[in-house]
Parts: sequence; C-alpha cells; structure tokens
Amino acid sequence: MSFAKAYSGFGAAGRALIIGACGMLLAGCDTLSSINPFDKDDTYKPEIVASTPAEEVYNDGLARIQKQDFEGAAKKFASLDKQHPYSEWARKGLIMEAYANYEGGLYEETINASKRYLQSYPNSPDAAYAQYLMASAYYDQIPDITRDQAASERAILTLQDLVQRYPSSEYVADAKKKLQVASDQLAGKEMEVGRFYLQKRNYSGAINRFRHVVSRYQTTRHVEEALERLTEAYMAMGIVSEAQTAAAVLGHNFPDSPWYKDAYALLTKGGVEPREDSESWISKAFRGVPQVGQKRA
Repeated sequence: MSFAKAYSGFGAAGRALIIGACGMLLAGCDTLSSINPFDKDDTYKPEIVASTPAEEVYNDGLARIQKQDFEGAAKKFASLDKQHPYSEWARKGLIMEAYANYEGGLYEETINASKRYLQSYPNSPDAAYAQYLMASAYYDQIPDITRDQAASERAILTLQDLVQRYPSSEYVADAKKKLQVASDQLAGKEMEVGRFYLQKRNYSGAINRFRHVVSRYQTTRHVEEALERLTEAYMAMGIVSEAQTAAAVLGHNFPDSPWYKDAYALLTKGGVEPREDSESWISKAFRGVPQVGQKRA
C-alpha cells in the first residue's frame, strides 16, 4: 500500500497526528542540510607534497654512498622511480640501487634490483653491469664445499650469461676468473662426495660423482684426480677397459701429473697398461673441451 493511500485512509484527527509527528522529527533533527556532510561551506583541501628534484635525490644517494650509508643510498635511489617514473633518472637510480645494495652486502636486494633493471632496460649500456652485479651477488654467497652449493650453481649460470651476452664487456675478464673459482667449488663438492663413496666401496656412486667432474668441470684442478679415481673405481668393479681409458686420457692431457703416476701404477699392478677406447664416454668427454665461460652444447 502506498503512503498516499495509507495517508488518505486516516481520519482528520489521524492525519493531524501524523503531520505533528513529522514536524517533531524535523524539529528534533533540525534540517536535512545540517546532517548532510556534503552540504557545507568548507571544502576539502588536499595536501600537496612538493616533489624533490630528481637530480637532488640522485646526488643525495651519491652522498650517502660516500658516507658508507649504503642502505640509505639504496632507498634514495629507489625513490626516484616512485617520484619520477619512466624518466632517465629512474633508470640511473635503479642501477645505482643495485650497486648500493651490493656494496652494503644486501645480496638478495642486489639481485632483485639487477633483475628489474635487465627486464626494463635490456639494451641499455649498463645492462652488462647489472648482469655483473647480479652474478657477483651470487658469487659472494658461495659457501665452503661442505655446504649446499646452490649459490655456486646460480653464480655460474649468471656469469656464463654475462660472458655470452656481453662478450666485449669490460666485466668479462673478471667474470671468467669468477667462473673458474665457482666451477672449482662445485667440482670440489663432487669430489668430496665421490671420495666418500669410494671409501665405502660404493663404486657406482663414486663413478657417478667423478664422471660429473670429468664431464662438466674439465678446466678445474680436480679433473686430474677425478680421472685417477675413475681408474680406481673401474678396476675395483672389474671394468678394466674403462679403467685403462681413464688412465690413458689422464696421461695424454696431464702427462706430468702425480695422479697419472698413481693411475699407471694401479693398472700395471693389475697386469694392464693405459689404453684409450675412443668409444668410451671418457674419451668423448675430452673431445673439444670447452673454455671457461662457454656452455657445452
């Protein structure tokens, strides 16, 4: 039922009562305009924060670096992207943010900033430097060989990317040195486990570890020992031809190595001599040994 019909249904006295009640309600509430928050004389005045000039923010970040306040510098450089997005200052600020974080030992922050830079500015002249900072952050986290080597593996991958993507970069020479150290670290881990298996007479487990060194880390100092240990393991298992091949490859590539002398002595004690089988995986692994920084096809 509508209000009009309901209203007309009341008698004169009832209608007067309704009108009086409405009047009391309006009197109690003053007027509608008094409770309307949008019907007032005062208006909203937004607070306007003045943006600091980009150059001033950038120079502040540089000054903080000079004071060794790397975390504060990184925050200053990061603010450039918020205050001046899509500008050249934002680009410069991002690479400097990565640098400040690296100098401050904040490796994860370095990696994240470097990745953002490479995604946003892949063709920038500073892209190689961003890649180098990211690789160095992984490299600096490499632990000793008794611990998990995930950081070593990531360091190798990012360093290899640097060498391949930016071959003429000034950072390539240092990247190759870091690659050698990181590869040596991973090979050392494999050797440690391989020796343990060999000692426990788990020859197949030992061979798998030494094989990994021979296949992937031929430029490291561990490859000579790995070939000699393969000679030991294969002889213990009675796989003489592979033992002969391991010793022959060792002698061919490292004729003056004390590990070759040990391998040769072990074979002659068993009544055989080093002899390479060209179809052996060991022989194939040493064909076209890649240089440090190159990925195997």
